[in-house]
Amino acid sequence: MRSIRRELAQQRETRKTSGVSCPRFTLKVFLYQITPQIWRSFSVPTSFTFAELSNAIQDAMGWDNKHPHEFRHGKGKKLIDVIGPVGLADQLPPGGEFQDEAQLTLAEFIGKKRLPIRILYRYDFAEDWIHEVVFESKAEGDETGPVMIGGARACPPEDFGGAFQYMRALHGEIGWYRGEYDPEAFNIKEVVFGGRTRNPKKRKLR
Repeated sequence: MRSIRRELAQQRETRKTSGVSCPRFTLKVFLYQITPQIWRSFSVPTSFTFAELSNAIQDAMGWDNKHPHEFRHGKGKKLIDVIGPVGLADQLPPGGEFQDEAQLTLAEFIGKKRLPIRILYRYDFAEDWIHEVVFESKAEGDETGPVMIGGARACPPEDFGGAFQYMRALHGEIGWYRGEYDPEAFNIKEVVFGGRTRNPKKRKLR
């Protein structure tokens, strides 16, 4: 396993300097329990780790990346296997398997499985923003980082109370956070991959 990871890392560095194309996954991400749907579509290298995918999801959606997160997968409706930061290893559901997001690559996880493949991404365990992540297709590309493809509607405000509170505000039952939020706002040109701590010029979608 370590030799595979080392080879993938070496291949990524080689492609950065040589401009050689590399395999990429196209993904669609959308939030559960919210209608109309808030969604994003983008592509990433198959050599990305799940930690890098988490950062890409945060940036594509417009989250501030200030709360815990995890990926969930498994058979049927029992999504008890977790991919996440090592600090979550002792918080597994009974019978679940843990994998370190900083070590596991998308290529290793997908392997030879047939696409599309669906997993969950949980952000902010208190408010429990649940995203479905769909690995839709695989193709060659020249880019070495995430590439935005499309999307619709603004990311919910941070610390707003979760999907239930969001839908109440959308239906006019309560006010929006600080009164500054436009649920329809989304401009693909404003999406900056790199994150606030990795890119101080990161924009907000709200």
